[in-house]
Amino acid sequence: MRIVICGGGGLGHTCAGILSNCKGVTVDMLTNHPEKWNHEYRINLPDGSMLTGKTEIISNNPADVIPSADWVFLCVPSYLVEQTLLRIRPHIRPETVIGSVVGYSGFFIYCHKLFPANSRLFSFQRVPYVSRVVDYGKEANLLGFRDKLIMAVENIENREAFRSTVEDLFREKTELADSFYEVTLSNSNPILHTGRIYTMWKEWDGKPFDRCPYFYKEWTLEASLLEIEMDKELFTLLKKLNVSTTHIATLLEHYESNDAQGMTDKLRSIKSLSTLLSPMKQTDGGWVPDLESRFFTEDFPYGLKTLYTLLKENGIPCPNIEKVYLWGKHILNI
Repeated sequence: MRIVICGGGGLGHTCAGILSNCKGVTVDMLTNHPEKWNHEYRINLPDGSMLTGKTEIISNNPADVIPSADWVFLCVPSYLVEQTLLRIRPHIRPETVIGSVVGYSGFFIYCHKLFPANSRLFSFQRVPYVSRVVDYGKEANLLGFRDKLIMAVENIENREAFRSTVEDLFREKTELADSFYEVTLSNSNPILHTGRIYTMWKEWDGKPFDRCPYFYKEWTLEASLLEIEMDKELFTLLKKLNVSTTHIATLLEHYESNDAQGMTDKLRSIKSLSTLLSPMKQTDGGWVPDLESRFFTEDFPYGLKTLYTLLKENGIPCPNIEKVYLWGKHILNI
């Protein structure tokens, strides 16, 4: 099997590293910065061990890698999904499987618009790994695995065989969703990130802060309370669209909590997330929100916007999602 990874961020590094260590798998890389990549690179695992990732062809030209791909797997931020699909479209063979690291990027919606109706597609509901680049193209940390992956597929002949293959390749238990909506309408980053950011900086006046807090280790009760209400609005939408919630847990269920305080305590205690700082950048006067972080450029204008748009189109009141989304639009000037 020949797999092309599109995107050289943290998930691009770790997915390429994991997949290239599977028997019979060759990994190629489509990246804007091929000159920075080594053909062999280090992936540090949570248990302290390491893998040597291997990529054969590394290019910024889709024509070099896409025509020979059995699978093409997008590991790009939401704002690059449509652009990436447009770049690879001329080179995709009918039998090639196209996948995405997450569905809430609008992956299925874009594919339905850009590719033939019988295109073979798959996407996860949540990212498979918590990942961070250490040295671009040379080393990355895989900070945590998921207990399981939820995956939606379309036009895959043998769904169970495909599920089993994905489970083996990504080294994580994988379950099939019934509909692409189950991975597209997610309460993961589109709610988890945006609600937390709103509570942190809803009254920001442009002045720098004296420190950059930890995003999860210093999680607040206020963020949990808001996000539980945003989550309720999402589930009202799912009910209206008649989407199965078998594989969509509420935030309280996902974080094994009974109430907002329990969710707060849980998020503060997750080891794989404990070192992650808030999306800020340092200036001469202190720390300010980094509006170019994917937490802003991806989660507000794509993830949360998708939820907000569908809620409005279906006439569902969403005061909490609305105030967070409109604040995000304002601060990003979009």
